[in-house]
Amino acid sequence: MSAQRKEAAGGSADLPSLETLDSPIGSPPTASLSSLMDLENCVSNLSLAHEILVNRDFCFKPQTTPITTLEGRVKDIVHRAFWDSLQEELSSDPPNFSHALVLLQEVKTTLESLLLPGHVRLRAQLDEVLDLELIRQQVDHGALDLHRLVGFIINTMTSLCAPVRDPEIRAVRDLKDPVELLREIFRVLGLMKTDMVNFTIQSLRPHLLQQAVQYERLKFQQILDKEPAYLNNTAAWLQAAASEEMSVFRAWPDSPGPDSRGLLRPTAVLNWAFMRLLCWDPQDQKYPETVLMDQARLDHLSRRLQMLILEASVLLLTSAQFGGVVFSLCGFVGKLRQSVAALLEGSHSREADLKRALLELGGTVQQQVTEALGAQGGGLPQESQNLLRGQISDLWRNNNPVRALIGERVQGFLLATLQGCSAKRSPELPFPLGLLRAELAELGTAFGQIVRFNQTVFGPFYAPILRKLLLPPEQTEPAEDSRQTEVDLNTGQRLI
Repeated sequence: MSAQRKEAAGGSADLPSLETLDSPIGSPPTASLSSLMDLENCVSNLSLAHEILVNRDFCFKPQTTPITTLEGRVKDIVHRAFWDSLQEELSSDPPNFSHALVLLQEVKTTLESLLLPGHVRLRAQLDEVLDLELIRQQVDHGALDLHRLVGFIINTMTSLCAPVRDPEIRAVRDLKDPVELLREIFRVLGLMKTDMVNFTIQSLRPHLLQQAVQYERLKFQQILDKEPAYLNNTAAWLQAAASEEMSVFRAWPDSPGPDSRGLLRPTAVLNWAFMRLLCWDPQDQKYPETVLMDQARLDHLSRRLQMLILEASVLLLTSAQFGGVVFSLCGFVGKLRQSVAALLEGSHSREADLKRALLELGGTVQQQVTEALGAQGGGLPQESQNLLRGQISDLWRNNNPVRALIGERVQGFLLATLQGCSAKRSPELPFPLGLLRAELAELGTAFGQIVRFNQTVFGPFYAPILRKLLLPPEQTEPAEDSRQTEVDLNTGQRLI
């Protein structure tokens, strides 16, 4: 382990070294994080490092090539030829163990790469049992017990593997054919190596956070040095947010946005800029460069947000007409929410799909309300049926009054989440958003994490842009003030 890695890992003896893990065939690269950071491609390295640190679910996965592809067919032919050749060698009289010895050496090397520093006794056992010189002597004298060696290998794998691999280890134990045994051992070892790499990434993530912030800044600066115009979209994005914030201030001079000097607060502009990303026009190609690595995550949150807004709108419309009668019924709200979520699933991409989904949803909600009223001995007048279906169908419009009202309330909730740094401390939500509080809190937490990490990393790049936008030219501070600006961004406080 390199000195940097030891320092990042805090010198812990319980963390394996990624540098000793050789990639199995068909598995993803498992180079150490430090070596990944040394590669020359700034953009790809920046994206990978960012993904590892921001995405807590990030993990390497074994790569599989579909057999239907040319690559898959070639790989299958080569692998089958190799194992068939090994089968012939072991079936000959006397058996030929030349290739089997090579495989045993690779198995030993792989098992050693999975050992932790504390596995002193197990390492000694590996050296003793899988002593290749001794095994060659046993082969020369016809005394090699391959099944005994395989049994030791499987027992060692059992002691090292994650619990999720236990069923696969048990399946290997049931095999009798030595070729099948070796083939499955290599397959499961490949999975174990991937598990170990993912464990190491998870273990090192807390230690690498601050280093990653500096690394992302450095790589982004290198990109900026090569392409000076790389911040143009970011500047336009912040300028648009500042203009919208100023419009709000002019309309409501008593708004809490500006500071005591009547200037917009940079953190308020930044928060609003990120809010705008949740309703970003997918046709707009001018996505801010500093947020490109999180675009997929923000798009996902945006789709989830729109679905929650529509769900809350349907609940509000239904409650406005029949809330006192049917919303008190046990299970009605839960069943209604399930129907809304199911019918709106995947309808966000095209306007026509959303119209069709809402039309169908209107009929479903009408049916559920009718059944609920019928269970109480009542009925739903035809006029009320038509009104409810029409109101729900009309939610496809972005400027629909109910949808706009719910959107503003959700927007206020998310802004409070950003300002308060915790969705749990945000103000109570009015009906019907209170019914969706858990989902909104989860969304707000995920959104806040992206925003705060982005501001921490790119604060030094945002600061000069915001200074030019928000301060009069004669009040612009000299360059040395940029350090204070950066600190303020990192702590979430005022920039100016």
